Amino acid sequence: MTASKRQIPTPAAPRMGILLQGMGAVASTVVAGVLAVRQGLGQPFGSLTQLSHIRLGKRTDNRNPLIRDFVPLTPLDGLVFGGWDIFGGDLYEACAHAKVLEASLLEKLESGLREIRPMPGAFDQNYVRRLNGTHIKPGGRRDWANALRQDIRDFKKLNDLERCVVVNCSSTEVYAELLPVHQTLEAFERGLDENDSNISPSMVYAYSALMEGLPYANGTPSWAADTPALLELALKNGVPVGGKDFKTGQTMVKTVLAPMFKARMLGVAGWFSTNILGNRDGEVLEDPDSFKAKEKTKLGVLDTILQPELYPELYGNLYHAVRINYYPPRGDSKEGWDNIDIFGWLGYPMQIKVDFLCRDSILAAPIVLDLALFHDLAQRAGRKGVQEWLSFYWKSPMTSPQVYPEHDLFIQLTKLKNNLRYMMGEELITHLGVEYYDEGNV
Repeated sequence: MTASKRQIPTPAAPRMGILLQGMGAVASTVVAGVLAVRQGLGQPFGSLTQLSHIRLGKRTDNRNPLIRDFVPLTPLDGLVFGGWDIFGGDLYEACAHAKVLEASLLEKLESGLREIRPMPGAFDQNYVRRLNGTHIKPGGRRDWANALRQDIRDFKKLNDLERCVVVNCSSTEVYAELLPVHQTLEAFERGLDENDSNISPSMVYAYSALMEGLPYANGTPSWAADTPALLELALKNGVPVGGKDFKTGQTMVKTVLAPMFKARMLGVAGWFSTNILGNRDGEVLEDPDSFKAKEKTKLGVLDTILQPELYPELYGNLYHAVRINYYPPRGDSKEGWDNIDIFGWLGYPMQIKVDFLCRDSILAAPIVLDLALFHDLAQRAGRKGVQEWLSFYWKSPMTSPQVYPEHDLFIQLTKLKNNLRYMMGEELITHLGVEYYDEGNV
């Protein structure tokens, strides 16, 4: 985010589009969930924008509005969904295939889900080797970009929308190092024209969104809007971007436990994490190069929180390993095991073991909703480029080059809420608390 004067957000549009890059388990669960809430068939549990309160002023003021009543956000009834996928069919079929939601619920949502059919996706199998796209755009990378931009314009016109956001919910692409084609916008544009294979499909989606002035949030560990060329474009066009990799299960737990160890000056000798899951994400991550991209976002959390360079005697020899295993019978119900070897007073060892039986798409769905609404809010507040204040939602938050990312979940939440207070001209909350204990009040 570039430094700028405080700007109160302009009013939210009564209707807003959310375009989803990849409309598999996560995206279909988001859409089905919003439809269910609209019909009174469920609650948006997990969503800060819908359920969380925010404190304003002193604790004694008793001002705690819902976030959705404090900042201007488009209501759930005003959200319009669309997107792209490399497999055909409609969202009812996508939900049925994903098997995240019960069939009895899907039957009640069928008509609304049938109306949403993904547009053909940009696809290069070299980036997602274990998938065989059948619903894909023809041509090279410039053709993809032109087609995606036209899709965005057509979607907005068809649904009479002024505002729209793109969220990347697609499969993890193989890990790649950044090359000269990714360093400047000029080089990137030339690479599109030359169909440079080093430009991934996710980069083309991000470019297309930014060219159309749409905020872009990357829910995967893949390179996208975080390349120097596309960050340049985001700033040039005044568009917010965020990412990357939705913080859902195991990593969410790490960003709570690791700050606890550091706060109490407890040492950590080893942290072994393994996962089993059977959805499309698990299948894609069987490819070592796709897993490498995921591994980087998962491994980076502990070093930043624990700061072994400052506390070598506590964390300097930490052994940290992450494994993901594809296990088809488990489907979208992922199981994450953590074995943590810690030590305390005089070096005496202790252990913590965590077994988290979670539902990947159920945890990710409210994140997608919040990120779409908050990125639109950021744009209406005049913000552009990296939105670090939304680090709360990411495994590997994007930041300015000169600072490290903040991974502590509760610091991230404080940052998020203080940014909302700042946007609306309210006093920031420091939790200092001395005002309650002035002389004569004790």
